[in-house]
Amino acid sequence: MFLSVHEMELRKLSFQETLAPGAIRFLDRRLCQAGPLRVSGSAELLPNTRGDIRVHGHLEVQMEVECDRCLEVAGYPVTVDFDLYYEPVAAGPAVDEIALEPADSDVDFYEGDGLELEDVLREQILLALPMQALCSEDCKGICPVCGQNRNHVTCGCRTKAPDDRWAALRDLRTS
Repeated sequence: MFLSVHEMELRKLSFQETLAPGAIRFLDRRLCQAGPLRVSGSAELLPNTRGDIRVHGHLEVQMEVECDRCLEVAGYPVTVDFDLYYEPVAAGPAVDEIALEPADSDVDFYEGDGLELEDVLREQILLALPMQALCSEDCKGICPVCGQNRNHVTCGCRTKAPDDRWAALRDLRTS
């Protein structure tokens, strides 16, 4: 859904949508939308500004990502309330380096006649997901020796290599 500045000049835009699984594409191929994405909210042009837009709403979706330890599929329910501010690129910072104030981190920028709601949703989902995705807190991962998933198989491989720095001392103990 395109949130048009021209439409927002006339009225506040409300949206309530359900996007089918796979409707939003992610660059990370390990991440996918597993269930319908439900979003509701509104977008409005802020008065007495140079085209600033406020988008706020609520989204719910079930995401799937590969576990970082065992590569099994891990499900993550995402529920996010968002309240975002956008300024037109022309009103953004100059090309030269400038010092950012804490309030500047709350503002994003848009180009052209508006912004895509899907882009806003993608960003909010990515920010809501954990940095390390795990299928469970006690995931044992993959054996680095034989490559089997240690959650399903007890392989018995020795995964810790001996520390060769202590080899000279080990030899002293045996004599």
